[in-house]
Amino acid sequence: MSRRRIGFWYRLGVVIAKPPLVLFFKRDWRGMEHIPADGGFLAVINHNSYLDPFSYAHFQYNSGRLPRFLAKAGLFESGFVGAMMRNTGQIPVYRDSADANGAFRAAVRAVRDGECVAFYPEGTLTRDPRLWPMEGKTGAARVALLTGAPVIPVAQWGAHRALPPYAGLTRLRLLPRRTLTVSAGPPVDLSAFQVPERDAAERDGAERSGEVLSAEVLHAATDAIMDALTRQLADIRGEAAPAERFGQRERGAAGEPGAPDTGTTPAGRAQDTAPTRREQRNEPAAQADEQENA
Repeated sequence: MSRRRIGFWYRLGVVIAKPPLVLFFKRDWRGMEHIPADGGFLAVINHNSYLDPFSYAHFQYNSGRLPRFLAKAGLFESGFVGAMMRNTGQIPVYRDSADANGAFRAAVRAVRDGECVAFYPEGTLTRDPRLWPMEGKTGAARVALLTGAPVIPVAQWGAHRALPPYAGLTRLRLLPRRTLTVSAGPPVDLSAFQVPERDAAERDGAERSGEVLSAEVLHAATDAIMDALTRQLADIRGEAAPAERFGQRERGAAGEPGAPDTGTTPAGRAQDTAPTRREQRNEPAAQADEQENA
């Protein structure tokens, strides 16, 4: 099955979220022709505002392919939000538990079933002072290489002007209307890293044991994905990206497979990624954009 049915809960989410997006934001959508019409694929997205999952979801929904996000397991537990997450088929990411590998297995299964799975390879809001993508985590590369599915880089820019990274709702500025730019690029070339074809039983067994993909291969494939995503963002911004990405590993952050604002690995290792007060103040790009668009 390549396309998911739009059930009641997904339609309800669209009814709630889409009108404010249309009312308060202008759209600049590019590259929708790169979204596969059929078959499973991964979308890898940069993350610079708590609002940008909504701008990406709007873009992806209008492409005709419904996204499945990886999200913190706590969001699934109770209340209206929990019901929405469970009933729209989003994928929970568990921390420090026996279920920590479940998100990875669910993502692989969804892609093989022909669905779109959305990854935030940074695993959290960017901490780069100029809001460029940071060093990526390897979850998206792992799923892509084990499934052979295309990886579509989707860069976005503009949501931070309404709500800067790590800012609370008191700093939300909906007027004047900001432009949310979302741009999809061609599939990332991962042919140099592909797993050799094998029968399904052997391949599935290799997934569980971790024998197929070395750390070296995963990091090289992740770098290729992040390079493509950064190039896509540089095209939107009309400026060159830094020569080196902000080093997430140097700060001790670890995480898989790619839920926004969380850091959970298949092995169950997790680390909170809340910014320091200094980092909260370090928003020169967002502040400059706010002044330009005031």
